[in-house]
Amino acid sequence: MSARTFSEITKARERPHKLTVTKSDDDKRLVFGWASVAVRVDGEQITDYQEDVIDAADLEAAAYDFTADFGTAGEMHQRGGVGRLVESVVFTKEKSDAMGIPPDVMPQGGWWVGFRISDGEVWAKIKSGEYSMFSIEGEAERIPVKEE
Repeated sequence: MSARTFSEITKARERPHKLTVTKSDDDKRLVFGWASVAVRVDGEQITDYQEDVIDAADLEAAAYDFTADFGTAGEMHQRGGVGRLVESVVFTKEKSDAMGIPPDVMPQGGWWVGFRISDGEVWAKIKSGEYSMFSIEGEAERIPVKEE
């Protein structure tokens, strides 16, 4: 798993909503990457695999709720308790400005996470590349987007 800059991760590509695991630490069983990104660096709203979009403020609220209420890793939305959240930040314009991050570097509404994986089988799948991205599970009311 190769490390890339935030800009490289969030620029448009063939499947622009596929957010891959970007770093892992084998000795500590730590894995890091984007859990979700609402808006690319260039301001484009991202559409996910289910053809859904999320407002950056809604993603930020959901991330805080997840961190406060759960903070655990699951496997394929079927089995929980395979790891613990160790890092979480949702990048907003205000946070980026406060950290001195230039506006064209970090996506707004990008949720960066890190997990320590305790389950050996899941860790092996991460190392092999079988699990190469994060998938967030959530519930929301689906509202059709009005085309402009």
